[in-house]
Amino acid sequence: MSAPASSSRPFLNRRLAAFGTTIFAEMSALAARTGSINLGQGFPDTDGPAEIAEAAVRAIRDGRGNQYPPGPGVPELRTAVAAHQQRFHGLSYDPETEVLVTAGATEAIAASLLALLEPGDEVIALEPFYDSYAACIAMAGAVRVPHTLRAPHFRPDLDALRDAVTPHTRMLLLNTPHNPTGTVLTRTELAAIAELAVERDLLVVTDEVYEHLVFEGEHVPLASLPGMRERTVTISSAGKTFSFTGWKVGWVTAPPALVSAVRSAKQFLTYVSSGPFQYAVAEALALPDAYYDGFRADLAAKRDLLSDGLAAAGFRVFRPQGTYFITTDISPLGEKDGLAFCRALPERCGVVAVPNQVFYDDPSAGAAQVRWAFCKRTEVLQEAVARLRRL
Repeated sequence: MSAPASSSRPFLNRRLAAFGTTIFAEMSALAARTGSINLGQGFPDTDGPAEIAEAAVRAIRDGRGNQYPPGPGVPELRTAVAAHQQRFHGLSYDPETEVLVTAGATEAIAASLLALLEPGDEVIALEPFYDSYAACIAMAGAVRVPHTLRAPHFRPDLDALRDAVTPHTRMLLLNTPHNPTGTVLTRTELAAIAELAVERDLLVVTDEVYEHLVFEGEHVPLASLPGMRERTVTISSAGKTFSFTGWKVGWVTAPPALVSAVRSAKQFLTYVSSGPFQYAVAEALALPDAYYDGFRADLAAKRDLLSDGLAAAGFRVFRPQGTYFITTDISPLGEKDGLAFCRALPERCGVVAVPNQVFYDDPSAGAAQVRWAFCKRTEVLQEAVARLRRL
């Protein structure tokens, strides 16, 4: 086979040149190759409720969703999303015009940024940030302006945030509960952010996929605060809440004009996806409070198990308020480079984690931080803790 034609220009779009294989793919491959316990990538090692899996099977057998579903999502799911927002957050959305179903939260983020940003627009994002944020801002041709959450508390500096807004700022990109730090923004912090957004006429995109995994404090949707509903795109998904991450069912809730804009971009990304799973997720969203309470209590116990084990192994542990990730500092172990540490960890003790420095524009800001996922079976976490004692 002949080699590709030579070119004076690189094949990869220059906006994506800085983004290679994601760290999650690299570390998951390393876990598979070494037979290590994978506490790197954030996916559960057990499936969600059996009745919801059966709902997906039933939808397939009944021929619901096996062909292209409606572009905005199946009516049953859009209605269920609207009911969920009302039930848990007191937010009213019209399922016909203010809800859009996406291929997971990742597509919702991509479609929102591609739809709402022009080249040169500035986007202020909380750093460290989930890696798709940086890539999507780059693909939109916009300018990423990080607002760094610093250890040990990982709280926003509201004065610095205000100072970061310029005449070119178009959007604030928030994530609460926050991955990877586990920070849950307080009502006071969010009220200050809302005041800034209204004052400077900014759009806000909020990633709230961990909305049901808050162990300390409360989850306050930004859209619920004064002046924010009309300028906020709220994103969530089923993967984290119901432990079916492979189904890739997410959604956007926003006023009709914003939903219409996001849908304009989304239709040229996946068009539609996850037909039968949409019907199953509609049923999942209607599960009783006991499910949500039990899910949160189970993850809180696992957070404590792994946090205590990491501390006993010599790490400095920043116990998270939410999500299913723990950030640690490796400095007490005499380590300084999280990437090198994570690449060597499988051979040292058979466990995989993710270096936080990949979530920073300035890798040195998170060089000694490592993220661990605790959304695993209790016996797996116990074995990981035992292995980590070798350090």
